[in-house]
Amino acid sequence: MERKSPDTPSVSEQSEARFHELIESLPMVAVQGYDRNRRVIYWNDASTRIYGYTREEAEGKLLEDLIIPESMRNAVIDAHENWLVNGISIPADELELKHKAGHLVPVYSSHVMLKQDTGECEMFCIDISLEEQKQARDELYRRACFDDLTGLPNRRLMETELTARLAEAQRSHREIAVVFVDIDNFKLINDTMGHHHGDTLLKAVAETLKKELRTSDLLSRFGGDEFVLLLFDFDGPEGIAALLYRLIAALEQKVRLDNDYYQVSASFGVSLYPGNGTTVQELMRNADAAMYQAKDNGKSRICFYTPDINDRLIHHQQITTLLQQAVADDRLQLYFQPQIDLATGEFTSCEALLRCFDPQGHMISPAVFIPVAEKSGLIHRIGDWVIESACKQLHAWQTTPMEHLRVDINLSGRQLTNPHLAQQILETLQRYDLTPQQLGLELTENEVFDSENGNARQLECLKEAGLHISIDDFGTGYSSLVYLRKLPVCSLKIDRSFLEFAMENESDMAIMTAMVTVGHSLGMSVLVEGVETEEQAALVTDLGCDYAQGFLYARPMPAEQIAKMPKGSQRHRPT
Repeated sequence: MERKSPDTPSVSEQSEARFHELIESLPMVAVQGYDRNRRVIYWNDASTRIYGYTREEAEGKLLEDLIIPESMRNAVIDAHENWLVNGISIPADELELKHKAGHLVPVYSSHVMLKQDTGECEMFCIDISLEEQKQARDELYRRACFDDLTGLPNRRLMETELTARLAEAQRSHREIAVVFVDIDNFKLINDTMGHHHGDTLLKAVAETLKKELRTSDLLSRFGGDEFVLLLFDFDGPEGIAALLYRLIAALEQKVRLDNDYYQVSASFGVSLYPGNGTTVQELMRNADAAMYQAKDNGKSRICFYTPDINDRLIHHQQITTLLQQAVADDRLQLYFQPQIDLATGEFTSCEALLRCFDPQGHMISPAVFIPVAEKSGLIHRIGDWVIESACKQLHAWQTTPMEHLRVDINLSGRQLTNPHLAQQILETLQRYDLTPQQLGLELTENEVFDSENGNARQLECLKEAGLHISIDDFGTGYSSLVYLRKLPVCSLKIDRSFLEFAMENESDMAIMTAMVTVGHSLGMSVLVEGVETEEQAALVTDLGCDYAQGFLYARPMPAEQIAKMPKGSQRHRPT
């Protein structure tokens, strides 16, 4: 028999050498060997890449001192001992082990025990990095549960959290507050300045709110310019109000967008568990309704939900639906009310007043449907209809004694946010073969003073083209005389409320006198609304007003009736 050379490796040694060669050739598989005392006897290059320790740093060190997190330390030691003593192997599993730098590393770890029949057992751990898979899972979770723009939890995560918290609150009999937050006039900023500025503003608002909130509060972005805040720790409604007023104050600090600063305000609607609802849907719906009520009450307001808010919301939706049907079914109509020249008694202009009818032919009050049109956004479609219809009627009067009549239409501040409004009006006039002098525009002073520079330029463009621009309901808003002289305005329409009490109230008389003086000093004509008696007509004439409008002269009427009115008559001139 051929005798084996003493230097020839045994079969076992050859097998072990092939094993070592194999595991060294796997760049992404970390393999570590440990003796029965869990000290490192083997550490391949992949282990260095995954855990950060070099072979020299790792050899001789205890497993639990190198890569085992403190929370797993005792369990790992017990599992290793159990394997050695009782032969119960450690199952493969996904684990998060510790890197040299201190952070956790996700791996899939399996284990092999060699030389179990000897007193020199060796445990080898084979770890495959799951970092890429974890990053992919984390990214999917982030996309599913967080808002890309602000980094806040999104609606899905917020509703999941609220569902869990409601179950806890039911067991512990605690209250939860759901707060809807909506940025005031965000659409105006977005439309006039562009989506880039809108996104910058949303991020700034999110950061401002987060800084003011407590760790127990959860802020999420619901969508668009709406945020939802969940409050779990508060001292009754007073505690909620105190926190929200702090948020209002923080938001009112000016936000920088590129090189400009803007003051931000928001409206807050609050619903409470269990008083205002016991489900996610109920609480969200009622907080949303309260938020819209807060917006109705003015900027930077807080509103707690009450049942009557829901009734108003239902009414709002009914009027919105009715308006949509009225626009689609052509149930809108313009009525016209003459504006009288007090010097001649003639009417050379009239105000076009919108009327809306329900399917039964009943007239709906403008005080009801105009605010709904504003809030719902229908004002743009309705406003376009008014411009078109007024021009169409003026064209129809071209071959009648009404051919030189000017028609003044009411313009909403929201319509001014349309950057193409001036072009649209001028093109409509041209299409109906009308001159700009035949159309007038009326805006309330708040809408004029609230308008951005771009909107004011549209008014300047229309005035330069020849349109007559009036400030309606003058005296009821926050007039700025400095700003007034810069505006492209032709006339002031003094609100009827001043005339109503001027005969008996010296203050109202003094205010009317001052307004007439201011208007004339700025080169504007002055019209008084709401003239209903001969005494009032005599008063506005004595004050030096130029024009009057009211039931004394004529009520609003359809186009076919106003066409029958004489354009000049002594009965229109007060004696």
